[in-house]
Amino acid sequence: MKELTEDNIVKGIDNNNWIYTKREKTDELVKVPILPKAWMILEKYRALQNEGSTTGLLPISSNQKTNSYLKEIAKSCGIHKSISFHVARHTFATTVMLSNGVPIETVSKLLGHTKLSTTQIYARVVASKISEDISNLLERFEQKRSKTLSNC
Repeated sequence: MKELTEDNIVKGIDNNNWIYTKREKTDELVKVPILPKAWMILEKYRALQNEGSTTGLLPISSNQKTNSYLKEIAKSCGIHKSISFHVARHTFATTVMLSNGVPIETVSKLLGHTKLSTTQIYARVVASKISEDISNLLERFEQKRSKTLSNC
């Protein structure tokens, strides 16, 4: 993210904005669609880039300094958990993606994992998600049963 530039933003196959870059750890090409909230953040900081205040699209310091800022924000918000950039990655995987029905294979690809088993560590599914999934399953069973009965 620190090295993200305008050149990394590309129109994807769906005509939406995507980030095309290489993973630092594996040097593998990665293509990630930009969610609307993330696009709003990029737009906000685009002005700073135009002023020459920053070279990348986002004003990110070192990992250590970013974590320090995150801890400061958490404290001022009354959050009493240990927060770091890695925790944000975990939250993205669990709360944003998996809990909203995104398949684990997609999450694995977005996180840059080569093995699905690595992503499964993130997949501690919350009870509410299990309940919602089972309710949806039961609803599909009921729809099939009703359809079968109406055909008789």
